[in-house]
Amino acid sequence: MKKYGLIGYPLTHSFSKRFFTEKFEKENVAASYENFEIVEISRFPEVIANNPALIGLNVTIPYKEQVIPFLDELDGAAQEVGAVNTVKITREGEKTYLKGFNTDTWGFETSLASLLKDYHKKALILGTGGASKAIKYVLKKRGIEFISASIEKLQENEIRYEKIDEKMMAERLLIINATPLGTYPKVETFPPIPYEYITGKHLMFDLVYNPELTKFMEKGKAQGAAVKNGYEMLLQQALKSYEIWNV
Repeated sequence: MKKYGLIGYPLTHSFSKRFFTEKFEKENVAASYENFEIVEISRFPEVIANNPALIGLNVTIPYKEQVIPFLDELDGAAQEVGAVNTVKITREGEKTYLKGFNTDTWGFETSLASLLKDYHKKALILGTGGASKAIKYVLKKRGIEFISASIEKLQENEIRYEKIDEKMMAERLLIINATPLGTYPKVETFPPIPYEYITGKHLMFDLVYNPELTKFMEKGKAQGAAVKNGYEMLLQQALKSYEIWNV
């Protein structure tokens, strides 16, 4: 029986395990999906060695970057983003070959594409953590110019939140929340931007999917903006992972 799984730490609330278990049951697929909660990435080879039926893994925080040195190959998106969330495991005799992919890029682009208008030419990304890397990859691919708001030491093409003014909001009609602000149980939190300058032309995409309507989205919706959460992105990246594992 085919086996799939997820590595990360901690894994208290796993979308992947629930999603794939339900998928296998519904479609009568003879497969299982297991959480591998490892306290450090050095345990990764043990997971591969001790589970000979394992043919695919998802990777979540904090190991999306740390797993890369253990892999034999990266696909183009994973290499450019510098993060892996899907590993395909190929076994031939005593040899095991591990290839890393980034399906977050696919998930984000697929979820975003139908909402984009001709005037969404510039974007404001809120947050500069790991989640923002896949976002930047997709925006570059689609020719959308972007700048990131950060609370960390500023890098190239980054600004402080307090520098976001009316002019910037008027120019950047695509706003993406790549921070965890608003995630359950801290549902009252939201990124500190001037929401009063949001218009009906704005598209506000929140990578958070729990709750379904975050404060960030709620505030944008009140101003007439189109809003979307991260659930479809999550769903699409999971389906893409499954496709990769079974090609």
